[in-house]
Amino acid sequence: MADQGALGVRIEDVARAVGVSRATATRALRGQGRIAASTRERVQRAAEQLGYVPNLMATELASGARGGAIGLMLRDAANPVYGQLFSALEVAAAAAGLELVTVTIGADPGGERQVLALRRLLGMRVAGLLVATGGVDSARLEPFAAEVPMVRVGRPEASPRIHAESYDEEWHGRLLAERVVALGHRDVVLLGASAETSYGEHRRGDDLERALAGVAVRRLRTGPDPADGVPAALDAVAAGASAVLCTSDVRQLAVLRGLAARGLSASTTGWDGRMPGIDLLGLTTVRMPVEEAATGAVDRLAALLGGEELTLPTHRGWRGELVVGRTLTERGTA
Repeated sequence: MADQGALGVRIEDVARAVGVSRATATRALRGQGRIAASTRERVQRAAEQLGYVPNLMATELASGARGGAIGLMLRDAANPVYGQLFSALEVAAAAAGLELVTVTIGADPGGERQVLALRRLLGMRVAGLLVATGGVDSARLEPFAAEVPMVRVGRPEASPRIHAESYDEEWHGRLLAERVVALGHRDVVLLGASAETSYGEHRRGDDLERALAGVAVRRLRTGPDPADGVPAALDAVAAGASAVLCTSDVRQLAVLRGLAARGLSASTTGWDGRMPGIDLLGLTTVRMPVEEAATGAVDRLAALLGGEELTLPTHRGWRGELVVGRTLTERGTA
């Protein structure tokens, strides 16, 4: 298989322009082998002038080897927390000398499209996988982990066969619950996604509900649309609930819109804390440690690819912080 770059320019064209062999030009562009610095510079300059972009994936497929690229399966880059996670993963990968091949999937309640995307990444011969989605369960990930080193990012992981750098949602649930209880709320609505829609949101709801000792909790498990379940939550407020606790910030915004439309008053909280302008909006939420989890995931995957003996636990949870805003007030003052 010929290594053909952009606009039909081939590695042979670069080699011919410099007067070196194809093998020498290839090694020079990849930074491999013992090649004189002057030759390497001439090859790189010729590649730039000709507009050659190496097709590393084609070369790796032809050789039957996996290369230096790693695959990233990202859930819904339009979501602020996933968008910032994507950026943080790119920065961390570049610092580790790894290239990301990314696929992103929007709404996919059953996880089928996400599993197909992971198969496509494996078909591209990536050396490892980063999985940043709450929509694929452990059982469906384990076969991929048997193929290449894999690290789940963000979502808590139960399988001992899958490495994870996640968010400590139990800790975050306690932080939020302590604030809710301290402000006197004893009858609340807990609004979040079902386990089938998003395990991450479902897990947040479980951890928060457990931490709300002595509080009457009306749990609503809904679909992917932020407006799902809002009418039922507003009905509960009309019936006496003093707060609506949401497992994402976009759900909290949907509840605030609904409260305003119906002329109701209640405290609200969210989860993620990565939305631009969150300080101006005054949302009470939990800010996720996105950068820490991203760096930890890339470092862990790089170590696995390098064959290092890891001393880290298989699963590690990162702790964020409570953002105290205007939307959660003392009971009776919302």
